[in-house]
Amino acid sequence: MESKKKSGLLKSGAITAFATFLSRILGMLRDIAIASLLGASLSADVYFFANRIPNFFRRLFAEGAFSQAFVPVMSKTKETQDKEALKDLLNRTAGTLGFIVLMVSLVGMILSPVFTAIFGWGWFESYLHGTDEAIKFTQASFLLKITFPYLFFITLTALTSAVLNVYGKFLIPAITPCVLNIVLITFAYFVAPHFSDPNVVLAVAMVVGGVLQLALQIPFVLKLKIFIIPKWGWHHEGVTKIRKLMLPAIVGISASQINLIVNTALASFLATGAISYLYYSDRLLEFPIGIFAVAISTVILPALSKIDIKHDHAKYVKTLDWGVRLVLLLGIASMCGIIALREPILRVIFMRGAFTAEHVLLSSASLLASVSGLCAIMLVRVIVQGFAAIQDTKTPVRCSITAICSNIIFNLILIWPLGYVGLALSTALAAYVNISLLIYFLKKRNIYTISRQTLLFILKVLFAGFIMALVIFMIRPEFESWIAMSTLEATFYLALLVVAGGIVFTAVCLVLGIRPSTLRM
Repeated sequence: MESKKKSGLLKSGAITAFATFLSRILGMLRDIAIASLLGASLSADVYFFANRIPNFFRRLFAEGAFSQAFVPVMSKTKETQDKEALKDLLNRTAGTLGFIVLMVSLVGMILSPVFTAIFGWGWFESYLHGTDEAIKFTQASFLLKITFPYLFFITLTALTSAVLNVYGKFLIPAITPCVLNIVLITFAYFVAPHFSDPNVVLAVAMVVGGVLQLALQIPFVLKLKIFIIPKWGWHHEGVTKIRKLMLPAIVGISASQINLIVNTALASFLATGAISYLYYSDRLLEFPIGIFAVAISTVILPALSKIDIKHDHAKYVKTLDWGVRLVLLLGIASMCGIIALREPILRVIFMRGAFTAEHVLLSSASLLASVSGLCAIMLVRVIVQGFAAIQDTKTPVRCSITAICSNIIFNLILIWPLGYVGLALSTALAAYVNISLLIYFLKKRNIYTISRQTLLFILKVLFAGFIMALVIFMIRPEFESWIAMSTLEATFYLALLVVAGGIVFTAVCLVLGIRPSTLRM
């Protein structure tokens, strides 16, 4: 029975990873379309700003804190109470969360100039002084009025996704983001070019995608014979438990996102293009984070929650250790590969239309700084679930607050000598502060300690990643050669290098004794 559960967990992770991979491929095509349309221009900076603010709140209300608080409570209710209690919990949660997020969305629309001034202070100063860059403030304020409603629809989508995950239905929630990407690609290629202000069209597309994402999931929730009728329930026992867990988790899960917002605010003081460079490098990090870290953390939380209910500490440790090994294997390989191929990747993916070779070089600098923190960011996603499963959200909050403060300090130290690259490096360093504290408190409370076998495993994977990066550096063409190639030629050579790197990495891992069986719990 236990082996079946383990294989089921790995299967769920594989399904989620595959669906998320498809979503990320479409997300990459979306970013290609946007880069070709806007490049790293003033319009691009403004659009990415208006995109980032509601997405920041999305991470707070939807993907992050809510899921961590809701899944354990719903899992326990499902396991220990009757269907009526579960139905009442869902109705009250949907009504309470929906109303709060609706109010936040409306306030965001009404006070969009205030949000723009807070998160884009450099642009606000330009507006006050009437400089040429004042238009950034006015355009960003206008776009925020359009994009904020996206928050409402995507939060309800997160609720239905959590319900499906608790019932073991991981595929539909994982492919739901594909809908948004398809809508944005369609608008970017076929609608926006016909308008004088294409970033407005993209903002509208964002909201349309949010509506369609929710519409996709509703039939599958109904198929489970769950009919959610939203009702206000602030003092409902389950809702009270969720909000008590959720409020501190808002900070706990979102340290990296808060750091990105701080970076965006500081980047508003820099030259045009700084926000765009940070966005493009961040998007490439989202690819491995979205495929691997999100998939593993998504399937591991319900499993850990059920194990905690049964008070099986040994299985809890084994499950969390499995998540650590798997996410670091994939994270280290991704980090080393991106470091070795950062310019070719940016050239192949983005260099067309308004996105030039100069933009490739400038973006690669921030990508190198950002990717140095990839493994820490991915590991945080998994380790935080260890706290969430035992309904401890206070400890991650303390760790995150420290990490956020560290990021601000790093920013102030590094922004002047390194500019936007310093902002990217600060986020990476803050991620390592965060994960170090999380692991320390798990060990201090005798909940989880990284085993010696896992530490040896990590050293082996790091060595394999180093050898892979070294080989790629030795055989890859120079940057000028990449620029001279056609996109088709560059894609072909990049694919060959990725395959070669994968072969080298796998071979070294096998020589060092890392087998598929190593990834079993």
